[in-house]
Amino acid sequence: MSPLFEAALEIQSFCRNQEWEFCIIGGLAVARWGEPRATLDVDVSLLTGLGNERTVIDQLLSQFHPREAGVAGFAVESRVLLVNAANKVPIDIALAAFPFEEQLIRRASDFRFSNDAAIRTASAEDIIVLKSFSGRDKDWLDVRGIVTRQNQRLDWDYTVENLQMLCEMNEDLSPLDRLAEFRQQ
Repeated sequence: MSPLFEAALEIQSFCRNQEWEFCIIGGLAVARWGEPRATLDVDVSLLTGLGNERTVIDQLLSQFHPREAGVAGFAVESRVLLVNAANKVPIDIALAAFPFEEQLIRRASDFRFSNDAAIRTASAEDIIVLKSFSGRDKDWLDVRGIVTRQNQRLDWDYTVENLQMLCEMNEDLSPLDRLAEFRQQ
């Protein structure tokens, strides 16, 4: 098993043992729904709600090694905890609290990547929303891969509705236009 999957299974096992709601997002989720690409870390969305972050951060840091000094304070401010798995693979843990994040986590499902690795990943639609909203060039490549592989199976109404909500909060609707172009291609 690859170190990346070992790290994903480690954080997944810890979250399940704590009975926390979570899912894997980022490169591993993209590999499930789109075109596999090289990724060096595991990205997790962990439902903490608002006000409970410090307790969750402390529990995570009791198991996982911080990537640098001051990660707990950074996590409280940025809502992202940066740790390493036991095998030194970086894990970025997004501390989820908002309705879209809660919905994303609850819509996640397990996927067997191999005989040894079943990992809970976000849905294709939710990955498209996250990646489109982020809008980096590599994110748009991921979106293109997912749309190419999953187009006819995607719930486009859900995807557009949630992306629009995030774009309106950010006062930038351009990701909606770009996603519409990908859908037409």
